[in-house]
Amino acid sequence: MEGQLSLHLKAFNNKVKLMNQTNCIELTLSKLEAQNLQSDIFELLAQIADLTAVKEVANTAEVVNIGMDGGGF
Repeated sequence: MEGQLSLHLKAFNNKVKLMNQTNCIELTLSKLEAQNLQSDIFELLAQIADLTAVKEVANTAEVVNIGMDGGGF
């Protein structure tokens, strides 16, 4: 999964890992890092909303059942 993450999400993930490994209690981001992270998170949320909309359309698609009995064959 980590291979599919954006550069900024990977950087954030690495900072959190380092924070946990060194038992730090704070994580500081620069303004640019925070903006980039916010942008990537917003993009992911937009993709989730799009996928949810596509799934809802697929679930509401009309199903037509056709039956054939072969008649007097």
